[in-house]
Amino acid sequence: MKKLIIKGSKELTGEIHIGGAKNSVVALIPATCLTKGKCVIHNVPNISDVAMLIQMMEYLGSKVTYENEVLTIDNKDLKEKPIPTEFSSCLRASYYFMGSLGGHFKHAEISFPGGCTIGARPIDIHLDSFKKQGFKVVEKDGTYTMSALKIKGKDIFFDFPSVGATINVMLSAVLAEGTTRIINAAREPEIGNVAEFLNNMGAMITGAGSAEIVIEGVKELHGAEVTVIPDRIEAGTYIIIGSLLGRNLKISGINKDHLISLTSKLTDAGVKLKLNKDSIVVSKSKNLKAINVKTTFYPGFPTDLGQPMSAFLTQCKGESLFEETIYENRLRHIPYLTTMGANIQSLEKKAVIIGPSQLRGRKVKATDLRAGASLLVAGMIANGTTEVFNVEHLLRGYENVVDKLNDCGADIKLIDD
Repeated sequence: MKKLIIKGSKELTGEIHIGGAKNSVVALIPATCLTKGKCVIHNVPNISDVAMLIQMMEYLGSKVTYENEVLTIDNKDLKEKPIPTEFSSCLRASYYFMGSLGGHFKHAEISFPGGCTIGARPIDIHLDSFKKQGFKVVEKDGTYTMSALKIKGKDIFFDFPSVGATINVMLSAVLAEGTTRIINAAREPEIGNVAEFLNNMGAMITGAGSAEIVIEGVKELHGAEVTVIPDRIEAGTYIIIGSLLGRNLKISGINKDHLISLTSKLTDAGVKLKLNKDSIVVSKSKNLKAINVKTTFYPGFPTDLGQPMSAFLTQCKGESLFEETIYENRLRHIPYLTTMGANIQSLEKKAVIIGPSQLRGRKVKATDLRAGASLLVAGMIANGTTEVFNVEHLLRGYENVVDKLNDCGADIKLIDD
């Protein structure tokens, strides 16, 4: 186990460069299973989820090299094999192998996917979609086996715009017979990145980024290249930190269009931001005003930034309302913020945050990836020293987080507990 030791209230100045999007690359890597060719993925972040996916690809027979943020996957010897619990339990994104292996081999077997315990995360919408495409799906002892004689294009309607299901249906549909339409598709930028890669491989996908995606099935895909888009959640976390501790802190390598929901909220709270073509400069802002934040599907405020944002709200004058609409366990970090001195009343998926509060360093625990980010923010603005345990969660999604912050003036140590 690892922990962070954070000495708080350190001014940050300099530049933090944003890496590739975790939520994109964890789908791009399984997507390579749709071809026997060689694929090259650029701007790949050095995070633990990527390391695990590399192990999974090597387990399936791929030859993988990773150097200088470039991931090369040669699938000449790729085989369809069951994905065991030792892999699938480590990250939620393992379920993308259902779509990619199923699409390529018409067969896939995988244990129930793991990931952060942020609430009920059923895969029923994925399974129902696969069945509509012609797959027979059998579950036994937590292992799902899906097989099909033919994969057929269908109109598939989602009750809600699930990111994972949208990507999984795209993966399984690109080699199907006929046309697939995903209606009420998710619109997150990462979906467009995956569609771009698949099209580079020879797929025929239109509408990615809109509520309706159309996939014309093709007979085969070939190797291709793609560049991972900037991580809007990593960028957002550092922008939040900069608004509390920065002095002309530059967050570079971003796509500012992907951050509008965050930057507009921060502006409402009184944060001064300088938006450039591919960077944002932010400084500590005084007299922050209370605002309301409600997470929702893109282009709304992202659930993955809700927890770091709740730490920001502790520094705003007045009463802020934070509401999580997607996952019911996104507020498990709140007791730790209150331990540090925050004034928060929470019930189910809502929290009333009254500020500003002077936070104090304490021993706290990251219950999931984004909770870890929230406690990182809190520890950095607190008086004294904060110890964040279970920090492995944080390392799943933030590349070189300690070095990036220390290079700008933070005082953080990552040690084995």
